[in-house]
Amino acid sequence: MAREITLRDALREGMSEEMRRDKNVFLMGEEVAEYNGAYKVSKGMLDEFGPNRIIDTPIAELGFAGIGVGAAMNGLRPIVEFMTWNFAVLAFDQIVNNAAKTVSQSAGQFTCPIVFRGPTGSAGQLAQQHSQTFESWMANVPGLKVISTVDPYDAKGLIKSAIRDEDPICLMESEVCYGDVGEVPEEEYLVPIGQAAIRKYGNDVTIVSFNKMMKVAMQAATELEKDGISAEVIDLRTIRPLDYHTLVESVKKTNRMIVIDESWPFAGVSAEIAYEMQKYAFDYLDAPITRLNAADTSLGYASTLVDAYLPDVNKTVQAVKAVMYR
Repeated sequence: MAREITLRDALREGMSEEMRRDKNVFLMGEEVAEYNGAYKVSKGMLDEFGPNRIIDTPIAELGFAGIGVGAAMNGLRPIVEFMTWNFAVLAFDQIVNNAAKTVSQSAGQFTCPIVFRGPTGSAGQLAQQHSQTFESWMANVPGLKVISTVDPYDAKGLIKSAIRDEDPICLMESEVCYGDVGEVPEEEYLVPIGQAAIRKYGNDVTIVSFNKMMKVAMQAATELEKDGISAEVIDLRTIRPLDYHTLVESVKKTNRMIVIDESWPFAGVSAEIAYEMQKYAFDYLDAPITRLNAADTSLGYASTLVDAYLPDVNKTVQAVKAVMYR
């Protein structure tokens, strides 16, 4: 039976179920215990699992990420929460040089089953150092898997799959979506890593996105219907490994593609998708793939700059119409 719960509740349920299932799973990060989490994702978990498994850390991302990596190499399954992936920049040495390379450097003698999670992207007027988008950064590193979703159903199923996975995984969330509500079954389920979801079927154009830009994609698809344009909307859910098959099959049907990506345009997720689709689906394309990214600059504080910086519904509708009528 499904009920409607928030994204933060879905993430908490997923972590809690895995902690009940496996005593080797634990959560650590800044304010995850006594304060119930900066965004209340871990609310109540300290009461249930105790301070040995819900661990408050110092403000030292490099240090506690390293503790997590060492724990994972020695048989535990840590979940490391970053208050934001912007702060995780300090821990990239552990994520990129240790976690991602454990299997290859040890010739398979060690694995590193760890989940690094927290919010990414813009959350309003938080200015340059707190508004960056990191999916493409992490996905560029062999050895890491990257999940990016704000759908409550997917978030619970994917975090459970991530905790059980033998590889290090980066889970990207969104500060502004923790209160979003969706239907989530009460019974246990898993969402497979590496499989995109078709959120809306259509025939005229494929709109691809992930994380909170999916809201933009879905709203744009609704607006386009008013003009007789049928858009198929695909939620990537997993950035690495990327589900190229679902994308290619959609382009075979629609013959056009728009990719909405909150990150900067240079060397981003949208660039990778555009290249791969024009390689694998070239014969089916009736127009070049269009990428809709954030502005190629750091995000300013003023609300007008935030609006100008991010992809939105109007920009998406105009981009689709340009592809349709060229």
